[in-house]
Amino acid sequence: MQVPGFPSIFFYILVYGAPATLQLTAYGIIWGFVIGLALAFTRVYGGRELGWIASSYENVLRGIPLPVLMMIFGFGIPGMSLLAAVILSLALRSAAFQSQLLRGAILSVDPGQQLAARALGMNRLQAFRHVVLPQALRIAVPSWSNEYAVLIKDTSYAYAMGITEMTREAMYLGVNDPALLFPIMVVLALVYFVFTYPVTKILGERQAKKLKALGLGGGQT
Repeated sequence: MQVPGFPSIFFYILVYGAPATLQLTAYGIIWGFVIGLALAFTRVYGGRELGWIASSYENVLRGIPLPVLMMIFGFGIPGMSLLAAVILSLALRSAAFQSQLLRGAILSVDPGQQLAARALGMNRLQAFRHVVLPQALRIAVPSWSNEYAVLIKDTSYAYAMGITEMTREAMYLGVNDPALLFPIMVVLALVYFVFTYPVTKILGERQAKKLKALGLGGGQT
């Protein structure tokens, strides 16, 4: 039986909640990538001591529940806004996971290519930037699309911090009309599916097939 109001609920969540959700996701992914790439570079090229520091960061951040991390930053750092705490938590935790997938992608690039770049006169950083990194980014796309799917769902924890995003808007509708709470949650789940499935299916799987055809990926991790 079709529940009345499904289209209006769907578009309400999209219009009033999706922009904030996508903004949080973008900040988390971008800053998580920047920090994660630095961590991955440190793990691969930084030596034992720096590698241990980067590895410790990954283990600690991956072990803390995201809502707890948000509350630590939101209520433990004077002057930090709740929005900044949410963005910082998403970015730092995503960096811990992105560093793992980027490290694996870097190690999947044939080491001989970097040696050839060094033989042509490039220093280690230039060889990484111009030879290793472009290939590593291509290899990382399938795993990166999965990280995006995880992160956009993790933005729902911002609801507990009072940030208006899709989950908070859905709950707002449910509070005003408790009889519709179940269908509202079903619609919310559908909206998250719409934002995640095309990316993981089209971008992730298609790129994985291309990489397999080119013989890239699947190296040492």
